[in-house]
Amino acid sequence: MAEIKICGVNNGEFAREAERLGADYLGFIRAEESPRFVTAAQAKAIIGGLTGKARTVGVWTRFPDLEEAKDTGFKVLQLHYRANEEEVAKVKASGFECWTLAGGAKADANIFDKSHGDGEKEMEKTEGRAVLAGGIGAHNIVEALASGAAVVDLSGSLERERGVKDMGRLRELFASIAVARAKSAGR
Repeated sequence: MAEIKICGVNNGEFAREAERLGADYLGFIRAEESPRFVTAAQAKAIIGGLTGKARTVGVWTRFPDLEEAKDTGFKVLQLHYRANEEEVAKVKASGFECWTLAGGAKADANIFDKSHGDGEKEMEKTEGRAVLAGGIGAHNIVEALASGAAVVDLSGSLERERGVKDMGRLRELFASIAVARAKSAGR
């Protein structure tokens, strides 16, 4: 069954709870235009309070400063655009796992984000690891987990207002995931 990425993390308490509940990845938005933006110092402080159970993902809409990313503590760099082969190679040569939007160069994972016109239908045509994102929440997590994606990425559905995560929605999501996984194991 798919792993879970909670994205747009900008609060230490929320990050620790997501990790405790079983998030496999925690994403930190490093694109200043986003309401979910965190500085490198903020991300580093939040990451410093985690157990290390969840892998940390730095998310950029432009090529990142690789030394800063390393210092911050990211394990995965998500180039949330269609990165070219040279960019992917630089990220990987720096010791990071690299994810990029589907349609870019081959990376460790391709992201199929409904907000960028990609979705499950296009995901079915790809080879390699797929990350499914965009519009996923407790209401449709069962379908997302069954989609064949390696990772399901959630963000906006866990907010009470844009950029402000909601602990209740996070717990509701993981309750739905637990039910889906139990049903899947019972087959």
